Amino acid sequence: MNIAKEGHEQAIISLAPIETDMTLQDFLESNMKGYEYVKGELIPMPAASVEHGIISARVFLSVGLYVRENQLGEVVAPDTGFQVGERVLKPDIAFISSTRVPDDRSKAFPVPPDLAVEVVSPSDAFRRVVEKAFAYLEAGTQMVWVIEPGSKTVTVYRSETDIKLLTINDTLSGADVVEGFSCQVAQLFE
Repeated sequence: MNIAKEGHEQAIISLAPIETDMTLQDFLESNMKGYEYVKGELIPMPAASVEHGIISARVFLSVGLYVRENQLGEVVAPDTGFQVGERVLKPDIAFISSTRVPDDRSKAFPVPPDLAVEVVSPSDAFRRVVEKAFAYLEAGTQMVWVIEPGSKTVTVYRSETDIKLLTINDTLSGADVVEGFSCQVAQLFE
């Protein structure tokens, strides 16, 4: 077998879910980096691309500064875990209102975020990103932004039937979740 092909196949295999005997509670208390927990499986989270990192930073800075200036709650960066039903997910950026920030900040959030932001990476299966969006909503997240760098779009999920696709000509709004926040979609991709 060709070494390059073999390496690629190993990389794909390493991204496959790993069955574990860890419970949801074990994972919440572990602060395990590089994985999400989904119903008894560890889901590897590969390193992000440069494009992913830049877009994530733009969203983090824009939303984070707005939330801080208006004392609305907390905006957290990647690797922060949130209990989302029987999963622990780590959105690229998340907002949680000040009334829902837990007192114990030493482990994963025991509640889902109010806003979850997922930036699609080249290694992401888009189907899995959409499944995550619906898992957030089912657990109580009020809004999910899925940012797709390839098409320069943002899909805003509010429910299974309230889904809006925004292009670079549109304005992204925090609506009633991050009240008063807005920015041009184009700014995320400049």
